[in-house]
Amino acid sequence: MKKVKAFLDLTRAGHGIMLYVAILIGAMIAGSMPEVDKYFFAFLTALFLEMGTFALNDYFDYEVDKKNRRMDRPLVRGDISPKAALLTYAILSPLGILSSVMVNRTCFYIALFNLVVATLYDVKLKEIKVIGNFYIAFIMAIPFIFGAVAVSENIPAIIYFFALLAFLSGAGREIIKDVMDFEGDKIRKTKSFPHYLGIKKSNVLASLLIMAAVVLSFIPFFFNVDSRYYHNPLFLLLLAISDAIFIYSIFLVAKNDEGARKYTLIAMFMALIAFLLPSITFIK
Repeated sequence: MKKVKAFLDLTRAGHGIMLYVAILIGAMIAGSMPEVDKYFFAFLTALFLEMGTFALNDYFDYEVDKKNRRMDRPLVRGDISPKAALLTYAILSPLGILSSVMVNRTCFYIALFNLVVATLYDVKLKEIKVIGNFYIAFIMAIPFIFGAVAVSENIPAIIYFFALLAFLSGAGREIIKDVMDFEGDKIRKTKSFPHYLGIKKSNVLASLLIMAAVVLSFIPFFFNVDSRYYHNPLFLLLLAISDAIFIYSIFLVAKNDEGARKYTLIAMFMALIAFLLPSITFIK
């Protein structure tokens, strides 16, 4: 069981749940009930690529994570060897690409592009974290579009809107993580936002990005971008819960509390639920 937990920690399998929901949202909005086989392989594509590239990330971050005393990382704890992490990437990433072939050609191109950029990020681009932050935010946004493309050639405008919200909140969260990892990043001379702006201004920037996502998130409720969300009380209720957690995380950022990173993740998951349920039911 210890080895299983270490593998799940290495590959961030828990993030796979968020990928599952984001892809389902894209598929449900674009094509109502999606074809089971297409959705299944679309999810496997995202899951395998996410697990493989996270393993590669920890392989290259090993020394930095030791400096930061990241005991949540199985390589630092000694539960998994760096060689095993590299092997995980070598096995799961090709499986992800193979799964995308089973969906359609567009999904294959998206998957291949993401794998190449993710690998470049893990190997080199993360040293330029200003770029890396927005790449990670992009990775949080693309599953909505990927899910839609898997089942339809036409992508509703609301999909791009949800992707934008994921991008903004994701970028804010990444900058928060940079502040937390600032000391360890000095080892590899990583150029992050705290390096250029300082910790205080970086926290302000992260808070502004998250707050922008919070403010914009109410647009589908007040404006008829998509009838499923327009004046939908269920959407408003779930969204309010998510945004309240985001605002609380901003409060923690101001206090340099490491809990901000955890609460932003919880808020993102709640936002996904807020996006998902109205796409399934038309409760008004």
